[in-house]
Amino acid sequence: MTKPTKQKYSFESKLALVERFIAGETAPDLAVEAGLSSPRLLEAWIRAYRLEGEDGLRPKPKGRPRKPDSPPPAELPELERLRRENERLRAEVAYLGKLRALRAQKQR
Repeated sequence: MTKPTKQKYSFESKLALVERFIAGETAPDLAVEAGLSSPRLLEAWIRAYRLEGEDGLRPKPKGRPRKPDSPPPAELPELERLRRENERLRAEVAYLGKLRALRAQKQR
C-alpha cells in the first residue's frame, strides 16, 4: 500500500492562479479547475504573494539552514585574530603548567 504523496505545484502555475484570482475569478472556481485539494491552498498562495511578491510563491529550501563556515584567518579582522591567538596561547600555557606540576609530583 503506497502512501499518498503531497502534490507539488510549479512556481508558474501558482503565479498564474494568483494572477487570475486578482483579475476577479473566485478562489473555489480556480481551485476546482486546477485540481487543488482546497481553496484554502490558493488563499495561502495569495497571502504569500501579497506579503512577499513573486518570491513568496517560489519553492523554499528544505531542512535546517547551513551553518556558515568560519572565514579563513586572513579574512578575520586583526583584532579578532589576535584575540583568538591570545586565547589559544593562554590555554597552552595552562596545559604546560599542569603538565609540569604532574611531572614534578611523579619525581617526588
